[in-house]
Amino acid sequence: MAKQSSFFRSVSRLYPHVRPILPRLVMGLLCALLASVVALTIPQVLRVLINDSFRPGATAAAVWSSAGTILALGTAEAALVALRRTFVINPATTVETRMRVSLYGHLQDLTVSFHDRWGSGQLLSRAMTDLNFLRRWMAFGAIMLVVTTLTVVIGVVVMFTMSWQLALIFLAAAVPIMAYGFRFRTRFSKVARRSQDQAGDLATTVEESVHGIRVLKAFGRSREALETFNGQAEELRQTEIAKAKHQATFSMVVTLLPELALGAGLVAGIMLVADGQLSIGALVAFFATAAVVAAPVEFSGMLLAMALTAKSALDRHFEVMDSLNTITSPAAPQRPAELKGALSFNNVTFAFDDAPEKPILRDIRLDIRPGETMALVGITGSGKSALLQLVPRLYDVTEGSITIDGVDLRAFSVEELRSVVGVAFEDTTLFSSSVRDNVLLGARTAGARTAGAVSAPTGVAGEDPGDGLEQILEEALDTAQAHFAYSLPDGLDTLIGEEGLSLSGGQRQRIALARAIAARPTVLVLDDPLSALDVNTEELVEHRLREVLAGTTTLIVAHRPSTVALADRVALLEEGRIAAVGTHAGLLAANAHYRYVIASLETEPRDLDSELSALEDEAEEPIR
Repeated sequence: MAKQSSFFRSVSRLYPHVRPILPRLVMGLLCALLASVVALTIPQVLRVLINDSFRPGATAAAVWSSAGTILALGTAEAALVALRRTFVINPATTVETRMRVSLYGHLQDLTVSFHDRWGSGQLLSRAMTDLNFLRRWMAFGAIMLVVTTLTVVIGVVVMFTMSWQLALIFLAAAVPIMAYGFRFRTRFSKVARRSQDQAGDLATTVEESVHGIRVLKAFGRSREALETFNGQAEELRQTEIAKAKHQATFSMVVTLLPELALGAGLVAGIMLVADGQLSIGALVAFFATAAVVAAPVEFSGMLLAMALTAKSALDRHFEVMDSLNTITSPAAPQRPAELKGALSFNNVTFAFDDAPEKPILRDIRLDIRPGETMALVGITGSGKSALLQLVPRLYDVTEGSITIDGVDLRAFSVEELRSVVGVAFEDTTLFSSSVRDNVLLGARTAGARTAGAVSAPTGVAGEDPGDGLEQILEEALDTAQAHFAYSLPDGLDTLIGEEGLSLSGGQRQRIALARAIAARPTVLVLDDPLSALDVNTEELVEHRLREVLAGTTTLIVAHRPSTVALADRVALLEEGRIAAVGTHAGLLAANAHYRYVIASLETEPRDLDSELSALEDEAEEPIR
C-alpha cells in the first residue's frame, strides 16, 4: 500500500482539475449555504410568532403574515437547493470525464513494465469506480461538508444569542464527538482503502476468468475458479461490513450525544422559563434551531465517510498518474537521412526493472542487413521474445544500444519509431471491433508517416483515401492468407468480439500478421506469428511477404524448422547470448547446439483454441 498523505494534501491535488469549474462550484456552495441560512431563519420567525402573535389582543393578520413568511422561506430554501444541483452537476461530470480521459491517455503512454506490474482490474476500478465516486463527492459531499460545518457554527452562534446556558449544554456534546471523530477518521481511512483495493483485485479476477473461460471449462476448473472468487468476494464483504460498523458507530455517537444534550437542555430551558430568564418563544426558537443544527451533525458521519473515501480514491488515482513514463521521445529527435532498415544490436544487455541483477540478455551483438530476413532460434527461456520487444522500445536496453541505419532507437521520436517498426506477436491481441478496423490499426500510422495525413495512406497525391486503405487491407489479408475473413457473416465488417475470441488461434494470428503488414514497416518484428499455420500456408505467407514487403528487414522468432529454412540467415541465442550466426545449412553442419535446438523445435502447428473448442463439443455431446 502506498504511503498515506494528509487529507488536505490529497484534496489539494484535485485543484488543477477543478479550477476551470471553480466559479460554478462556488455558486453551488453559496446556494447551499444560503439554503441553510434560510432554514436557520425559520425558527426566528417562530419566536416572533409565539411571543408577539399568540398574546391577548393579537390579530389574525399577524399569524397569517408569519405563516406567509415561513412559506416564502421554505420555497426559497427549496429553490436554492435546486440551484445548487444545477450549478454543480454538469461541471462535476465534466471534471470526471476529463480525469478519466487523462488517466486513459497516461495509461497508453506508460511502459509495458508498468502494465506487467499492475492488474487490469485495479486500473479499471480506478478509471471507473473511483472517478465516479469523486464526481459524486465534488457535486455533493464536499459542498455539503462545508455547508454542514458552517451551518453548525452559525447555528451555535445563534443559539448563544438566545440562551448561553442552553447553548453550553448543547456544545458540551461536541467534545466527545470531536474526540471520537479523530479515531473514526484514522480507522475508516484504512478500511476504505482496503475495500477499494480488494474491489480492484476482484475486478481483475472477473476479467481474467471471462477471458480464460474456454480454458477453465475445457479443464473442468470452473468450480475452483468459483471458490477462489468466492473467497475474494467474502474478504471484500467483511471489509465492507467493517466499514459499515465504523460508520454506524460514529453515526450513533453523533446522533445520541446531541439528543441527550437536547433532553438536558429541555429540562434546563423549562427552569429558565419558570424563572423568567427566557421567554417561551425563545425556548421554542432555540429548540427549532437546535433541530436544524442537529440534522447536519447527524449527517456528518456519512459526509466524513464520503470525504475519507474520496481521499482514498484520489490517492489511488494519483498512484497511477504519478507513475513516470521512462520511454519517451528526446527533445530533439533524429532520423536517418534514408530509411533502409539496417538493424544492429551493439553490446546490448537487458534486465527487467524488478531484477536488475539477473540480465535476460547479455552483450548481444547482431547486425541485420537491409531487406534481410533473420530467424532467431533458441531453447525456451533463452531470451528470444525479450530481444524482439527491445526493437519497438516496449522496453529499453539496460546497456549498449540498438540502431536503425546507424541512429539509436532512443534518438527517434517514439511515434516515428513505432511507425518504422511493425510487430506481430505469437500471443495475439485483437480488439472488439471489425476485421477491417483491426487490420487497418497500423495502416493509418503508416499513412501519417508517408503522406503526413490519414487522407492519403499510400502517399500518392490525389488518391482517394478510401481506395488506398482498401488496397492496403486487401493486400495485407492476401499476404497473411487470411481469406477466411471474407466468408465471415458480415465479411470484413464482422465484429470479432472481445480479444477476437470468436476466432480460432490460427485465424487470430493471421489477422494480427495482416495488421503488421498493413503498417508497411521498414523493420518487421515477428514473434513466431505463424505457429498456428500449417507448413504449406506458412510457405505461402513467407513467399507473399517477400513480394509485398520487398526491402523490409525482418527479424522473426522461429519455433519450427520450416520457418528457419525460409530465412536468409539464422541467429542462435543461448543463455541470453548470441552463440552463432549463419545460414541454416551452415549452422546445421558446424554447431551441435544448433542441431539440438532444431531437433527440439515443433514440426507441426497446434491451434490450441480449436483443440479446446473440440474438447468442449465432445463434453457437451449426449451419451448414446
